[in-house]
Amino acid sequence: MEQDELLRYTVNVLQQLEVRYALVGSFASGIWGETRFTQDINIIAELTVGKVGPLCQSFPTGEFYCSQHAMEEAVRLGRPFNVIHPKSGNKIDFFVFDSESVVKTGWSQSQLDRRREVQFSDRCTGYVAAPEDVILGKLQYFQEGGSEKHLRDIAGIVKISSEIIDRQYLELHVQQMGVSKIWNSILEQCE
Repeated sequence: MEQDELLRYTVNVLQQLEVRYALVGSFASGIWGETRFTQDINIIAELTVGKVGPLCQSFPTGEFYCSQHAMEEAVRLGRPFNVIHPKSGNKIDFFVFDSESVVKTGWSQSQLDRRREVQFSDRCTGYVAAPEDVILGKLQYFQEGGSEKHLRDIAGIVKISSEIIDRQYLELHVQQMGVSKIWNSILEQCE
């Protein structure tokens, strides 16, 4: 299963289950900036334990690998989990957000509230995090792991989608997350 098929399939499942979600990570940065190859699809999803069974059942065992027990535990603890398509090596990383949970932040709620509906391909429409939220996520990933690919993704978004970025919102969260130095460095390089 190619990534675009996996994305389309996953978006359809989430919409059928009425799960609020937004595409984040490298796929999302490719929508707002420059595309690059990645083997995983990152999605922030508002999930409750009650939705895990139907979600897991939507990814049939013969074609996908997912553990309902691990998914339920992840939702309870507010941790990520993944669904893998072993034949292709592609996977979906779900970052859990539960509006009823104590494991939430204003930013995770904001990502879902501010998501935008876009056309991912000629046969798939779905929700993606706003460009400034993708930037914030990439800043956070860089701060945690130091990978330069996140800085390149951010620069691509700034170059291509600069006119639609809400700078006031971005600056507020950059300060709250403690990534102002990294953000200012990227802006200097893009000018």
